Amino acid sequence: MKEEVIKLLNSAGVERQMAESLLEIPPDSAMGDFAFPCFKLAGVLRKSPAQIAKELEGKLKLSKGIEKVVAVGPYLNFFVNKGKRVAEVLERISKEKEKFGSGVRGKGKTITIDFSQPNIMKPFNIAHLRSTMIGNALSRILNYDSYKVIRINHLGDWGTQFGKMMYAYEAWGNKTELLKDPMHYMTNLYVRFHKEAEMDPSLEDRGREWFAKLEQGDKTARAYWELFSKLSLKYYNKTYTRLGITFDSWAGEAFYEPMLKDTIAFLQKKRIVKKSEGALIVDLEQYGITPCIIQKSDGSTIYATRDLAAAMYRAKTYNFYKNLYVVDVRQSLHFQQVFKTLDLAGFPWAKDCIHLPFGTMKFEEGVMSTRKGIIIFLEDVLDKVVDMVKEIIKEKNPKLKNKDKIAEQIGLGAVVFWDLSNDRVNDIIFDWKRVLDFEGDTAPYVQYTHARACAILRKAKAGKADYSLLKEAEEIALVKALGRLPDVVQKSAEEYKPHHIAKYLLDVCHLFNEFYHKHQVLVEDEELKMARLSLVLATKQVLANGLYLLGIKAPEEM
Repeated sequence: MKEEVIKLLNSAGVERQMAESLLEIPPDSAMGDFAFPCFKLAGVLRKSPAQIAKELEGKLKLSKGIEKVVAVGPYLNFFVNKGKRVAEVLERISKEKEKFGSGVRGKGKTITIDFSQPNIMKPFNIAHLRSTMIGNALSRILNYDSYKVIRINHLGDWGTQFGKMMYAYEAWGNKTELLKDPMHYMTNLYVRFHKEAEMDPSLEDRGREWFAKLEQGDKTARAYWELFSKLSLKYYNKTYTRLGITFDSWAGEAFYEPMLKDTIAFLQKKRIVKKSEGALIVDLEQYGITPCIIQKSDGSTIYATRDLAAAMYRAKTYNFYKNLYVVDVRQSLHFQQVFKTLDLAGFPWAKDCIHLPFGTMKFEEGVMSTRKGIIIFLEDVLDKVVDMVKEIIKEKNPKLKNKDKIAEQIGLGAVVFWDLSNDRVNDIIFDWKRVLDFEGDTAPYVQYTHARACAILRKAKAGKADYSLLKEAEEIALVKALGRLPDVVQKSAEEYKPHHIAKYLLDVCHLFNEFYHKHQVLVEDEELKMARLSLVLATKQVLANGLYLLGIKAPEEM
């Protein structure tokens, strides 16, 4: 129906691109099914928006699918034929199934997306959840919109922290203990190093010496680096597998280390580098940005240098349409420096490098710090939530089959949805009780609604239906919402914000449950029963599609 409205506007002289971008859904259905604001046309036509809306109303020739068009102030409101819209939406969902909601806007285009980025030797904590979940959801959403998505895990696998760990391991380490529980053991060593260094600052020098050995290719240092990296990756992969996350590239900071000399030389050749107190910098003062340091006075590089090398490598290797970084908002200045440096170096694709900042996830337990040993391990959070779900199942549905599997799906879904249902730029507080509220705006509520639809369909199979029988207000409202999925996916893809899909799923659930409570599905009238079963089936499909895009399972029983 949206396409029909766009064609109508186009036939009246409105450019197709403008019609597509400005057409919106009114907040109240009494105002129509679609609304076209005329403010932008006012500047072009030099007429008031209200006058333009009235003139367009007079020009439009109604099609079968559009019942009426009414100019209300600066808006042109379109009322569609409800029967035709119901049939069109339900037939499309039935035909496209798991593809319903997908688009073709990204066809032939590649997007690289850098997310998760754990630091080797450090635990996968709750702070990593946001980058990982937002990045995974965006990867799915963009892929659903036909982009070729390259998922990159830019590991923090280089830097002075390795020197500190090597010193600590040499001084106090035990390989048997390390192999028993690698991440907790390395965390404890790291904490001990910083406590000891507070009393004896010379340990910081010992750490730098060990890292220098690693940079110079020392065999012992290299062996330690490989051991710590291998153990960390094995640990990270357990969490990624549990959450259903995969990557196309694991190229981290160490991968780009051999490229840094050439990167610095290239920037010097472009004459954008200058010396400042012994360091090499790119002066960005005239752009209101502090200098980008690419080499410190002692000759070592920092992660800005490695990010510059990484961006150049990705442009050459993947020829990206967009190069995305899902990284904490606190790194915003860093990315301004890196992107401006790439721009000054003459790369036209610098404008296609985009930082997608996100706020912090705050916890009742306090602010985390690996140095101080205040860490909330992500695996512990996931385990605790899953255990809480098991208790709920034991209380509410003890005869449920596959209890452990379903508890895992609900528990992980609850944590992921809590993150993704918030705008990524906002800080969020993890609330144990609200995360698992089966009646709140949570994953369990969405999953339960999906399971309810599945339960209805187990009692009676949907078949050929006469959609014209779906006339009740709750039925029409639900169909209207189901038909919005493609637009919501597009909005999430364009803004790089998964929360639009999460909020949409909640809307669909509210409308479905309202329909379910007011109208019996399995009525005696066979034709009406088939029509309502088709509506239940379409709802089930839309909820499953939306949950998939967020990286959440859709259980058929709960």
